Amino acid sequence: MISNNYAYFDIRYALITHKTVIEQSGGLAGVKNQGYLESVLDHIQNDGYYPELVDKITHLVHSVIKIHAFNDGNKRAGIALGSYFLELNGHDYSVLKFTAEMENIVVWVAENKIDKDLLKELIESILYEDDYSEELKLKLISAISN
Repeated sequence: MISNNYAYFDIRYALITHKTVIEQSGGLAGVKNQGYLESVLDHIQNDGYYPELVDKITHLVHSVIKIHAFNDGNKRAGIALGSYFLELNGHDYSVLKFTAEMENIVVWVAENKIDKDLLKELIESILYEDDYSEELKLKLISAISN
């Protein structure tokens, strides 16, 4: 089951984005495993697994960080690609907030302090709420304190 309701980008865009991230902020250029990245970009198009925007962007960001498809800049690329995905899908109003909030969150994801489920809750809150709920704040504090 492939989605027709969302806009996507291809591997070329992802590679160009990563190259730009490295050129602008430094680091080691290059790709370790393009196939992993292609797989992520294909999977988010499957509405059976990722039916909603939050599901898709969570998988995109989490996977880019965790699969280490790039030699360097995986966290930064995850934020950049997630931001672009939001923009493509009419959520350009939330890109600045998403980018700012994700700067710390991606570090905690990389350190295995934030799992994919908590990441999804955080992204959902960033997109649809003014601030994290008290319950979500407590979950975040508990996760990063361990």
